[in-house]
Amino acid sequence: METYGYLFDLALILLSTKLLGLLTKKFNMPQVVGALLAGVILGPAVLGIMGETSFIKELAEIGVIVLMFCAGMETDIQELKNSGKASFIIALIGVLVPIAGGFAVAYFFNRPDMIVSDASGSIFLQNIFIGVILTATSVSITVETLKEIGKLKTSSGNAILGAAIIDDILGIIALTIITSAADPSVVIGVVLLKIVAFFAFAAVAGFLFYKFYVSWFEKSGKGMHRHSIVVFVFCLLMSYVAEEWFGVTDITGAFIAGLIISCTQKTQYVAAKFDTLSYLLLSPVFFASIGLKVVLPDMNVTVVLFAVILTIVAVLTKIVGCGIGAKLCKYSGKDSMRIGVGMISRGEVALIVASKGAVVGLLGTNFLGPIVIVVLITTIITPILLKIAYKDAQEENGLPEEVGSFAKNYEKLEKYRKN
Repeated sequence: METYGYLFDLALILLSTKLLGLLTKKFNMPQVVGALLAGVILGPAVLGIMGETSFIKELAEIGVIVLMFCAGMETDIQELKNSGKASFIIALIGVLVPIAGGFAVAYFFNRPDMIVSDASGSIFLQNIFIGVILTATSVSITVETLKEIGKLKTSSGNAILGAAIIDDILGIIALTIITSAADPSVVIGVVLLKIVAFFAFAAVAGFLFYKFYVSWFEKSGKGMHRHSIVVFVFCLLMSYVAEEWFGVTDITGAFIAGLIISCTQKTQYVAAKFDTLSYLLLSPVFFASIGLKVVLPDMNVTVVLFAVILTIVAVLTKIVGCGIGAKLCKYSGKDSMRIGVGMISRGEVALIVASKGAVVGLLGTNFLGPIVIVVLITTIITPILLKIAYKDAQEENGLPEEVGSFAKNYEKLEKYRKN
């Protein structure tokens, strides 16, 4: 018999994320924190009212794709080009430092007299893998927060976006290397070749899309609604091809699709359409779904201590690693701190990495609980810390934050109206 329970789940998610979003906003925190907390409260970690169904999971995936597509459309291409080298350095150090920090913590705790691991892989590879999990960055949380406070199109905002995309690529390479050591069927050379091939494909696809469709559309100037649909189709296809053909995350394909569209006319019109779709449905479901994933297993004192230390290391290694990288690239002290803070969130990316490690015997069940805690805490505190980090920058030309935000929104509205 057909069930319509998903309608009730959806209504509950939308209502709870909005209410808790307004509550967190009242305490001067980003509304995305409320959406995350809504998922945690509704899910098995607290009330257990609902879990992550296949419907919510797939809708959430579309949500993060649209979120990253919008981020790509709103990115300043020239600024991104200028920060390309810096983004690579930031991402590289932001990967190496967490690997070292995670390995050090795991090396101390992953022993018979501390925590007994039931993973089948070698102890050394298990310890390295804990570090690999800490390299993950869930840029979607940061993007939503930067959009909310109006700082996505800043020098530090573009550096975070660029570094996060490169971080994903480096994370895939690190994951492939460590899993190939435990699973001989994984060939590192093939993975690297696929990554290079994807970016070559993206360049060709972007060129052809612009030459044969965008040029025709801009000359005709008709069918704005149809244009939005075609653009969305392009985004979905790029996401699909990235994941299915090349093994690169679908959000990377969506972000690059957004970058391509950002070079066209009527971008503000398209972005406004997707912002509405994201705000009404997709973003609340995506952020709540992260909270719904949280399941806290039984943990003894030693495991709890491991979780606390690992969380502290997870936060500090991203701030220090990415902050040092930013400082080496001549960013100011404040911007270096902002970039480091923007890379803290592990989100669903770390959970995906952890699940892959569990399959090949690199992560024991005793270590899964602490990983979940790291994901939960880093995901919730990142928007809060970002708001604090950008506090000084919220005043523009001597205007209070609220007036500065109004000015930005008014300017955006004017651009949309003219287009």
